[in-house]
Order: sequence, then structure tokens, then C-alpha cells
Amino acid sequence: MDKTHALQVGDAAPAFVMEASGARKVESAALKGKPYVLYFYPKADTPGCTKEACGFNEALQDFEQAGLTVIGVSRDPVKKLDAFASKYNLTFPLASDEAGNVTETYGVWVEKSMYGRTYMGIERATFLVDAQGRIAYIWPKVKVSGHVEAVLEQARNLGCTG
Repeated sequence: MDKTHALQVGDAAPAFVMEASGARKVESAALKGKPYVLYFYPKADTPGCTKEACGFNEALQDFEQAGLTVIGVSRDPVKKLDAFASKYNLTFPLASDEAGNVTETYGVWVEKSMYGRTYMGIERATFLVDAQGRIAYIWPKVKVSGHVEAVLEQARNLGCTG
């Protein structure tokens, strides 16, 4: 059953509750009435994921001024996320979806292939969720370069301002 990108712009964002870096918990219910960015990345402390996380962290003040919360999601255990956050001084929550419920619900747990080997993994993707809890924009198969700027620009275009 292929659930890849079953979610569409305008759909209600699926609910979630996840443990996160810094002894935090992130849950969609707590974000009710606030827009947020939920970005999925394959693995903490790998080159592309580090570049993406550092990019979001550097732009965090701009996202906050636009009234947005930024949450990164991977299947890494919280302990690994804490080490990743500490190593790069990442201040936004990195959520752990070890069980895979959220990555599957959002359709980013997909078959990938590398060097002729196929395996299941997280497709780098970002979801912009509006204050009504609806998906406002989806970036599938994200390329890291320029992505943070594109997300911020789209958020501003939607009128996500604090």
C-alpha cells in the first residue's frame, strides 16, 4: 500500500504527539491556532540533515517573527537527537518518531534505493500547517539548498505573521 504523499494541500494535518530533544514533547493539540513547520529528515548528524537543521536554526528568529513554530522529525531516538542538537546548538525541537506512526501518516516513509539496494527510509519533506491546522503547503523530495528560504517565503506569502 503506497501512502506516499496521500496528504494534499487543504487537508487537516494529522495529529501527533512525540518526545523531542531537550526533554520536550511536541503535540499538534498544543499548536492549535498557531501555524507551524513540520519537516522530516532521514537521519540526525548526517551531512544533508545537518545542513538543513542548521539552516532552520539560523532562520529561527525569522520563523518566530512570522509566528511559526519549527519542528524537525526523524526516526532517531531522543538520545541521538539530544546529541545532534547539542553538537550544533539547535534550539528548536527535534522530534523522535521511533515507532514510525507520524512518518507513515504523513506519507514520508518510502521505499528508497542506493547502490542497487532498496530499503525503507524517510523522504526529506516539509509541511507548512496553517493556524486552522490545515496543510497550507507541501515540499516533497526536498533538496536542502535554498529550502529554508523557500519555506519562510511561502509562510510569509500565506500571511503567517505574528
